[in-house]
Amino acid sequence: MLPVESIQWPGNARLALSLVVNVEEGSEMSIARGDRGMEPVDELGVFIKSAIRNHGNESNYLYGIKAGAPRVIELLDKYEVDATWTVAARSLEAAPELAQAIVQLGHEPCSHGLRWVHQFKMDEAEERAFIKGAADSIEATCGRRPAGWLSRYFHTDRTRRLLSEEGYSYHMDDYSGDTPYFATDEPDMVIVPYQLDTNDMKMWINAAYTPDMWLEYAKHSFDTLYREGSKAPKMLSVGLHLRIIGRPGRIWALESFLKYVNAHDDVWVTTRENIANHFCKLRSAQKS
Repeated sequence: MLPVESIQWPGNARLALSLVVNVEEGSEMSIARGDRGMEPVDELGVFIKSAIRNHGNESNYLYGIKAGAPRVIELLDKYEVDATWTVAARSLEAAPELAQAIVQLGHEPCSHGLRWVHQFKMDEAEERAFIKGAADSIEATCGRRPAGWLSRYFHTDRTRRLLSEEGYSYHMDDYSGDTPYFATDEPDMVIVPYQLDTNDMKMWINAAYTPDMWLEYAKHSFDTLYREGSKAPKMLSVGLHLRIIGRPGRIWALESFLKYVNAHDDVWVTTRENIANHFCKLRSAQKS
């Protein structure tokens, strides 16, 4: 592990900010896609353990592609910030215009699986095919293979080994800190921690959690890490979803946050791939 004092961001930035746009829409569970039942993650608050199709929830996911994505893309372009798009690969197959937008923006496509399903239920052969299939699909839609991986909730004891074998260089199923580190089980793989507390998903699963509350929490998180970053550089992740932050009553909160970040110097707003690559360079420099 690199000593804290060895971590320096480009330009001596205090804070590396990673905006993560999750694209799960079109890859969620549905009996129409061969699943046993409906998708349990549902803003409508309705989940029935039966083999029936939830058309209402599917249309709520579709909103993210049809209406949410254009708003998010417009803001990221307006403020000229780079984002990492954690994409369930089949979602981009169904929405090639979104894949094209990610490429045109020059942003990073990161793998969020072949579909937004539970890989921890798979055996090794199934998980290997799942990981490889996602990389193949993203290469076909975005013109490049993904460098990073985010599971749906849980990974297995073999996930990092399979990722390494498939050529992935970083893994983000980790919530243990505010700076990257190298995995002990796969020493050449960078663990780029994620944060759940700043994720907009809380506005979907808890109707009482308003955009104002999300914005204030994100700003407070930024402030604390920015202050601490004057002594030792830190990293902040902000997770977003097209169907959530892309709603008319929520998109303003993302813009307010971007404006707030822009009012501060010494912030490196970048992709997770850039963070992982920079971290590898720091280790190489330390060894030389």
